[in-house]
Amino acid sequence: DTGGIEPESEDIIAKQMRRQAELAIETAQVIVFLLDGKSGLTAADEDVADMLRRSKKPIVTVVNKIDHPKYEDAVYDFYTLGIGSPITISAEQGLGLGDMLDEIVSYFPQIEEESENDNTSIAIVGRPNVGKSSLVNALLGHERTIVSNVPGTTRDAIDSPFTWNDKEYTLIDTAGIRRKRSVEDETVERYSVIRSLAAIRRCDIALIVVDAERGLSEQDVRIAGYVHEEGKASVLIVNKWDLIEKDTYTAEKFKKKMLVDLAFMSYVPMLFISAKTGQRVNKVMELAEFAYEQNCTRISTGKLNDIISEAVTMNEPPVNAGRRLRVYYSTQAGIKPPTFIIFVNEPELMHFSYRRYLENYIRKSFEIKATPIRIIIRKRERSDTD
Repeated sequence: DTGGIEPESEDIIAKQMRRQAELAIETAQVIVFLLDGKSGLTAADEDVADMLRRSKKPIVTVVNKIDHPKYEDAVYDFYTLGIGSPITISAEQGLGLGDMLDEIVSYFPQIEEESENDNTSIAIVGRPNVGKSSLVNALLGHERTIVSNVPGTTRDAIDSPFTWNDKEYTLIDTAGIRRKRSVEDETVERYSVIRSLAAIRRCDIALIVVDAERGLSEQDVRIAGYVHEEGKASVLIVNKWDLIEKDTYTAEKFKKKMLVDLAFMSYVPMLFISAKTGQRVNKVMELAEFAYEQNCTRISTGKLNDIISEAVTMNEPPVNAGRRLRVYYSTQAGIKPPTFIIFVNEPELMHFSYRRYLENYIRKSFEIKATPIRIIIRKRERSDTD
């Protein structure tokens, strides 16, 4: 949804809204051209129509405020725009919305079954100017993206297919994710943020790149949080390690310091590199592949229940208001990330600390690293107790 487009206006806000609309058009798969049926066709409408035609995107022309028969004849004027047959609606009264949605959906791509041969996708994410594009170029062996000291040089997510160890991968280089308040008034950056977060959602592995000189910032932690919440395999890449005085900051001290802020993500492996010099870049894909394998971990029901039983025996659930949580059995529900369902007598008795204990016990017992795991607590059905 964009602001109103005024093609000829010199007003600063109008110019910003026009730029926002241009970016929205660039990123859209389908464009809804909304017109005012009561005001009729205007010169501004014709200018906007010209701009939309140049986009070569599917356009659904919609004439709003047609809530009375007396306005219906005015619709014919909009045919002169030459952008298909206008659909009449009244957003206020809910008229014609079904026809409009049918037309929009007709342009959506058909959903296909995911192929098992689809490339494994790796998103390289982080703040602006931490060396993401330099890392992409180092991995690909050639300059695929513009490398600059100006933060945010990469405006969009750029996909680069490549082969490593006879396996097909796609690298997704993203624009730096800035703090929301710093991009609030910068439309270009706002779209970059949206696409960067979308890259995290669609990737299989997230390489979180941080600047060794700057250290871990609040924004780095937020980015890591997005990756964790999406359940992605992940590796923390500490770039520009060649610029650090090793007698002052050793890798071990740096790692301990970062894990204080990344306590929720203590499983993440860290790699200290220099994308510029190539230091340890050859280790990136090894660690990324390992993280993905961990994200796809499967555990048999028998082994899982043995470990859960052992965990409960070692540390019984605490009593809450005279009632004790009883853990009956568990099963794995899925992968990417590994997800386990634990059936209990009363789910509300499961304290977060005991849930975390069980998660850590599973993680340690099966040596699960580089991926979040999810624990779902469910009440055992009565039929299962018999």
